[in-house]
Amino acid sequence: QVQLVESGGGLVQAGGSLRLSCAASEISFSIVTMAWYRQAPGKERELVAGISTGGTTNYVDSVKGRFTISRDKAKNTMYLQMNSLKPEDTAVYYCTLVTLMRSRYWGQGTQVTVSS
Repeated sequence: QVQLVESGGGLVQAGGSLRLSCAASEISFSIVTMAWYRQAPGKERELVAGISTGGTTNYVDSVKGRFTISRDKAKNTMYLQMNSLKPEDTAVYYCTLVTLMRSRYWGQGTQVTVSS
């Protein structure tokens, strides 16, 4: 059973930084894409950033220039460096991946809270 474990969330003041990690294990098939989503209270889950197996990245407009997604293929680990955090970045952040067999898996989520 594929497992995704996020870490690195927490409470930070506006303007601060956090680095989220997502470690994947028990992967039987090649990972095609990995991504970070977030869900704020009362809002729908939204894509924050994604990275393909070839290294192509994409970001939601609201985080461009502030967040950086990266991936260590050897460790099956993905990262999200979040700088210049804003209160509106407060949400539960989830990592997800899609395998070559087109199966999608989700982590349990990690809370990020940005105080003003």
